[in-house]
Amino acid sequence: MSRYVGSIDQGTTSTRFIIFDRKGEIISSDQKEHEQLYPKPGWVEHDPAEIWRNTEAVIAGALQRKGLAAGDLASVGITNQRETTMLWDRKTGKPAHNAVVWMDTRTDQLVARLSEDSGKDRLRAKTGLPLATYFSGLKLRWLLDHVPGAQKAAEAGDLLFGNMDSWVVWNLTGGTEGGLHLTDVTNASRTQLMDLETLDWDRDILNLFDIPRACLPEIRSSSEVYGKARGVLADVPVAGILGDQQAALFGQACLQPGEAKNTYGTGCFMLMNTGEKPYQSSHGLLTTLGYKLGKEKAVYALEGSIAIAGALVQWLRDNLGLVRTAPEIETLAGTVPDNGDVYFVPAFSGLYAPHWKESARGVIAGLTRFANKGHIARAALEATAFQTHEVIEAMTKDSGVEITELRTDGGMVVNELLMQFQADILNVPVVRPRVIETTALGAAYAAGLATGYWNSTRDISDNWGVDKRWHPAMAQAQRAKLLAAWTKAVDRSLDWAE
Repeated sequence: MSRYVGSIDQGTTSTRFIIFDRKGEIISSDQKEHEQLYPKPGWVEHDPAEIWRNTEAVIAGALQRKGLAAGDLASVGITNQRETTMLWDRKTGKPAHNAVVWMDTRTDQLVARLSEDSGKDRLRAKTGLPLATYFSGLKLRWLLDHVPGAQKAAEAGDLLFGNMDSWVVWNLTGGTEGGLHLTDVTNASRTQLMDLETLDWDRDILNLFDIPRACLPEIRSSSEVYGKARGVLADVPVAGILGDQQAALFGQACLQPGEAKNTYGTGCFMLMNTGEKPYQSSHGLLTTLGYKLGKEKAVYALEGSIAIAGALVQWLRDNLGLVRTAPEIETLAGTVPDNGDVYFVPAFSGLYAPHWKESARGVIAGLTRFANKGHIARAALEATAFQTHEVIEAMTKDSGVEITELRTDGGMVVNELLMQFQADILNVPVVRPRVIETTALGAAYAAGLATGYWNSTRDISDNWGVDKRWHPAMAQAQRAKLLAAWTKAVDRSLDWAE
């Protein structure tokens, strides 16, 4: 029997391949960053060809590091940056345009036009989502409008649409030589084109956006054998697909209604399992698919999406040169005892949950001559915690459930200063699991369950364990003061862009 399961984690800034054993422990991994392209203010793109080259390279790299072969893997799962949208030629395999990244705001005029008559929530009942620049459907509409001949080619099925999961699985299973064009329910739910109840593309929304069904991938469950890989993973079953945040929910063993996790990555994403019924939010959250295992009923989730979290640290590094490496931000922030009354609202792509304000832009508020780069660094870290507090507050109002602890994962959870401040501002314990790569782990679990590597979700629960727990240690008066100042700073960021 094969000893391990592999996971392709195609993220916003890099692509990784991680190999896990039965206990959910990492055996080997490899990672490559890809270029971030900014053609205009508010526009963000990736080169899909570069991403696929990196995917092949990290698979080979992770196998070679431990002297493994494809046959050592029982199956492979895929998890991906959601909403990042692309079109490619079925016959040549070439992208028709760079991928339009999830945080890109170029569809703001489409959002405004479609919101005029019935408001931003006109599609929420079917899709669980407000009209926003975030989701894939309008990004696809933009590509069809701006790539010469794209509409006609898409109608003929010669151009294929997909989020990054579809691009990876198509190439992984053969590309132009019979590659599978499919997606799973979690990624399909982020297009704003799928009905949450039927789990199929909605004809009325396709007509509203003028999207040809012929270019859309087949929607499948999150855990089943879709086909077999070719190339470096030849004959390994491709058996799991989950959007990155749903993968983290699954990898964190949030398998019961009311259990929640927060992923601290490029953005920040909190999901709460709500069981087999989709609950509509009235406080700015998204209703989304949590996961669907084979023929079992779909599990839904409430989600609070924050556009900029770790990306703010990256911006301070790359655009301002405040630090040379991302981990240095914690050291710099630790040179001051508090934020010096400085607040950083990173609304680079507008504000997502719970505000949904495309016209917001980033602001640094409260600056005085006293402020130094340590205060800026600390304000940048605290911004992630403040935004998380806003989302949890909305989630509590929607669900009626008070969280008793927050399970965390993602690259930023190694930052102890941030984790302690998060516990302080939430006034509940914050928990870091033993394996923090829960996004990749969730996709591995989905693939392993489909191929019998793991027997049931009980194995997932048994594997989950605590690495560290932070307890709140802030006085209520100080917490209230900080939150009030943060709210004032957010107000300053609103309606900046015309």
